[in-house]
Amino acid sequence: MHVLITGAGGFVGAALARRLLGPSPMLAGQRPVRLTLVDRMAPAQVPPPSVRWHAGSFADPALLQAMREDPPGCVFHLASVPGALAERDPSLGVQANLLDTVALLEALAGGMRDGGGSAPRVVFASSVAVYGAVGPSPVSESQAPQPLLSYGTHKWATELLLADYSRRGELDACSLRLPGVVARPSAETGHGSAFMSQIFHALRSGQSYTCPVSPQATAWWMSLERCLDNLLHAAQLPATTMPLSRCWQPPVLQASVGAVVQAMAQSLGRDAQAGIRYAPDPHIEALFGRLPTMQTPQADAAGFAHDGSVQALVERVMRHLGIAEQAAFLHG
Repeated sequence: MHVLITGAGGFVGAALARRLLGPSPMLAGQRPVRLTLVDRMAPAQVPPPSVRWHAGSFADPALLQAMREDPPGCVFHLASVPGALAERDPSLGVQANLLDTVALLEALAGGMRDGGGSAPRVVFASSVAVYGAVGPSPVSESQAPQPLLSYGTHKWATELLLADYSRRGELDACSLRLPGVVARPSAETGHGSAFMSQIFHALRSGQSYTCPVSPQATAWWMSLERCLDNLLHAAQLPATTMPLSRCWQPPVLQASVGAVVQAMAQSLGRDAQAGIRYAPDPHIEALFGRLPTMQTPQADAAGFAHDGSVQALVERVMRHLGIAEQAAFLHG
């Protein structure tokens, strides 16, 4: 199977590529024998023969033509301009998150029109940012989107486009509204919810960090490992099980920042108050720190899952950070 990953150099994309290149990955009963990885940055190492790396936009004409001539059977569309950056540079956000995405979807649909056969499965990394500010009541899978950021609007618009392409039989799409996936690299910028990852890095390194939300702030969390599980699960769900919206809200772990900090500190054997200071920013807390419980019975029944507990979340994050640190040491 030919698999395409956009944003393949990013936090989630790079980990997904590593998972697919592992010893026993399967997608719908097939091995991903060829990977096309797309990111604006060139890879740090020469990729293996089964991997084609395109350094540039996922809307580059040469890449789009190649996708028409050699259509992938599965696409993970992960690339985007994140929330804070899309707010600072609206034209960049519209270009990358909407216009370039339309070009990619047209090329994928065009490959199917040209050659016939099965429509490619497209797994799109949407976001809980589509909901905007939510109240204290639990959020359900039928929660109406009311995005407060351009990023959330771009994600919602792409969900609708993918559902329409799927209705026409030109794509077989599935959107996942992902929560805060942790722990992103400490140098990564542009995410308004960056504090969710920064607290892990600060505690692990013993450095001080001023958190822009209170310890009582509640957020929706997912480890990178569980995120990959859910993306791969979405790639293999039968089309007959999809909702009409072609959109899933995966289960999320709702927990306070203080509870996550405490669990991380206990795991490390450190004082949770030693390095974390709290200076709540009302705007950031309103957007990312007042999230209620999430009720997802349909996604639960379909096989999606969250991390289970704060302790399990921390264990997975610690395991990933250890692997990432070892890889950085080995590769200089």
